[in-house]
Amino acid sequence: MSINPSIVVAFTLLLASAAVQSTEVSSPRLYVLDCGSLVFNDVSAFGLSNSETEVREMVVPCYLIRHGKSLLLWDAGLDPLIAGQGAVTLQPGAEMTYVTSVVDQLAMIGVTPQDVDLIALSHMHFDHTGAANYFPNAKLLIQQTEYQAAFVEHEKNPVFDYKSYSKLADQPIKQLDGDYDVFGDGSVKILSAPGHTPGHQVLFVRLKSTGPVILGGDLYHFRFSRAHRRIPIFNTSPEETLASMERIETLTTELGATFWIEHDRALVRTLNFAPSYYE
Repeated sequence: MSINPSIVVAFTLLLASAAVQSTEVSSPRLYVLDCGSLVFNDVSAFGLSNSETEVREMVVPCYLIRHGKSLLLWDAGLDPLIAGQGAVTLQPGAEMTYVTSVVDQLAMIGVTPQDVDLIALSHMHFDHTGAANYFPNAKLLIQQTEYQAAFVEHEKNPVFDYKSYSKLADQPIKQLDGDYDVFGDGSVKILSAPGHTPGHQVLFVRLKSTGPVILGGDLYHFRFSRAHRRIPIFNTSPEETLASMERIETLTTELGATFWIEHDRALVRTLNFAPSYYE
């Protein structure tokens, strides 16, 4: 029996098309979660005078990235135990507020803490690690330098609240040495940005419709800080901070990304929170 060559060609093209479609990665989904807020009467510790900005409130977000069947939590906010308690004194002149815990917010999109299989924190300060212990199945993605300071030498670094993330020590941990392609397809990348802490990092997320976004961790706390390259007095290394600022700003431009200052209240007022998402 003879076979029509045109049928063979058509069938070959169909297989090739199917192969391309099967390997094509869908755009990640990015969920924004409200994980508290901080109010400071005096913001001079952040490297600027009180007269240079009227902003006194810093939001504390968390983010969930869904990539296929994988779930990555980026930053873990304040301690969920204070959720629903109203204003809680952090120290003289500073208060914390947390309305709905991250666990309850995740439940609105059908996600339990056990479902989250990856957790990456921009750094290990208390307002980014508050719920870290709530995710028992998550592998931690952390820079080697941050791991050393926050886990191995945490007693020498009281700036880290070890008890808020101590359970992660018993879970899988991948120590990073620089930038890291989380899912291997370029859609979600951890970018090393040390200086605020030894292993501070930011997150690049390529969203098909929204466009690429960089979640900035604590590279900056205020818009004024970004505009004038101001460095908090408690940063680990001013020199590394400036170098990281320059590097990430360059990448932001080259990648055509939008940079999100995570603590920026004005930005957060424009965002849609879960169960809405960006993709």
